[in-house]
Amino acid sequence: MPQAENPPVYFGYGSIAYLDNWKWFISEAGTANIKPSPGDKVYGLVFEISKSDEQSLDRSEGVPKSYIKVYHNIILLGTKSIPGRKDVEGLVYINETRLKESPPRTEYIHRMNLAIADGIREGIPEDYMEKYLRPFIPREHRSPDDL
Repeated sequence: MPQAENPPVYFGYGSIAYLDNWKWFISEAGTANIKPSPGDKVYGLVFEISKSDEQSLDRSEGVPKSYIKVYHNIILLGTKSIPGRKDVEGLVYINETRLKESPPRTEYIHRMNLAIADGIREGIPEDYMEKYLRPFIPREHRSPDDL
């Protein structure tokens, strides 16, 4: 009997994980990107995805024009039900040409505030959000119930 192929995991900026020695930022396109940065890390959530999910992500991320997709070692952090750390290969979308830090697109701010709130709820450290995301993403003047 042939062994089933492991489904790809997508590192989306599931379970909490991080990319070591990378930094999250907003590029001159006004959208999120990551770049190599010794000593930094990018936290995100990991999801198991199907091939059709991967194809949908490729389209929404504009592969290969806007972003390229690469597989990187990501460090999956333990949960209450699955303790300990685990290194896995994860799918990451990167723009290798837009590396200048810039302000976000106006329409991107609300979506990123939702992502920040979701990430904190899922266990991504709030101090990480403050250090890396908040310099680019201003808080919206809404009640927490609106987020």
